[in-house]
Amino acid sequence: MSTAVQETTQDHPLLDNPIWQALNSRHRSFNRGTGQAARYPAGISRFAALERPDAAAFDDLATLVQPGETVAFFTAEPLDLPKGWEVLRARALDQMVCERLTGSAAPLTLPLETKDVGEMLALALATEPGPFSEGTIRMGRYFGFRSEDGRLAAMAGERLCLTGYSEISAVCTDPAFRGRGYAKALVVGLAAMALAEGNLPFLHVKTENGARGLYEALGFRLRRAIQLTVLSRKSA
Repeated sequence: MSTAVQETTQDHPLLDNPIWQALNSRHRSFNRGTGQAARYPAGISRFAALERPDAAAFDDLATLVQPGETVAFFTAEPLDLPKGWEVLRARALDQMVCERLTGSAAPLTLPLETKDVGEMLALALATEPGPFSEGTIRMGRYFGFRSEDGRLAAMAGERLCLTGYSEISAVCTDPAFRGRGYAKALVVGLAAMALAEGNLPFLHVKTENGARGLYEALGFRLRRAIQLTVLSRKSA
């Protein structure tokens, strides 16, 4: 692990378990949890979380997840699974935070609403910014840009919202409209909104994603590597 990562892992400790923290604060109304386990409704997000990744917490999780169903976690360390669970996908992501933007932000003028979800789903399917389902729009505020002929050209929004923090997610641009600065404007606008409201903007990105350089140029810095794990509960 590099020195830079070691220097930043101890700040903002709530972000070590952001899904749990969100479901027990600003997203409490979405919490379908019991004991040491929590999850979002399946139609909103596949995210789930454990207060501590021990056997008792996985027992609680088993009451929330049907056999064959998949759920996804963000954790500080790789999960050590008990029997009854299967890893479908696991990888590290860079978790980045922004205490101060490097430039000014123009107001975002195109809020996306429920009526736009069909187009949002199509854009997410075409560009693969990460999981986005029909109910994901309920997690926060989403904004976009439309082309001259009315097509949804780009979008981004808020996903995990916890006390003092707002995650920026679903940043994507239709390939036909790349190079126009839409992603930059959306990220800067959302980050500026969060900071003005007293919340620290953060996001998750693959290390190899070229967008990481853009985020750094805007004022985001690496906090730490975070583990994405997608699990399935095995059938009995």
